[in-house]
Amino acid sequence: MSSTADLSTILDRILDKAADNLRIAKILVQMGLDPSNITYDALFDRLLEIVLANITLANMFALVGAIFFVATLLMKTMVPLRVANMVGCTFFATSGALSGNVANFLLYLLLLPINAIRLRQMLKLVKKARDATQGDMSMEWLKPFMTERKYRKGDRLFRKGDKATEMFLTVTGKFLVKEIGVEHPPGSVIGELGFLTPNNRRTMTVECTEDGQVLTLAYERLLEIYFQDPQFGYYFLVLTSGRLLDNNQRLQENISRLEATLAQEKAARPGQPRTA
Repeated sequence: MSSTADLSTILDRILDKAADNLRIAKILVQMGLDPSNITYDALFDRLLEIVLANITLANMFALVGAIFFVATLLMKTMVPLRVANMVGCTFFATSGALSGNVANFLLYLLLLPINAIRLRQMLKLVKKARDATQGDMSMEWLKPFMTERKYRKGDRLFRKGDKATEMFLTVTGKFLVKEIGVEHPPGSVIGELGFLTPNNRRTMTVECTEDGQVLTLAYERLLEIYFQDPQFGYYFLVLTSGRLLDNNQRLQENISRLEATLAQEKAARPGQPRTA
């Protein structure tokens, strides 16, 4: 009890000193308190009265909305951020409707569909990425984020050693990887591995062998999508690792064929006379 009394006395003295400040005195007067006779208990009771007097259904909805708004500032991924933002906007819009604040009501009501559209786009993107890991390696689900470009026969998409700044999705025509002789038909993805290389340099040359159209996606945009959702980033890594495995298998097959050809040529040669 004595420690409580001592604390109350200390707080009362602090308040007395603070009340000597003209600005603080004005605030106390506005709160309905006497600056010359202020105590901690009186201040606490007055603040409690003000809080209880202002507790309305509209303010409660606004308080919950503010909690969800603060939560969005602490989130690192886009999907839960969008969900929390939508919940917060719902509470703020309800608060505006209950309090008769038309501006707040319309503002947060407008933000709801915007967040819903962005959330749907992100969920759709993640779903498409997941589907791609289960067999669809065309990555056509990135089309809404890409721009169109046309090439004629003999044009080069990029040369070995060029700076890699974008990936390609072939729509029509044919494109040849010159170093390994692999031809990409429509629906193929080209140049996505440059996104993951340390120096972002092209390791091969790709040439157009038949007039065609491609869709391009800049690495800056891909990076934005990549970091917006870690789940999408994971599936993109699965996609690219799958392509690396395919390239490795193709290389092994080429080596096996070459070894078989060399063995056949060696077997078909006549015996060479030994020299002393």
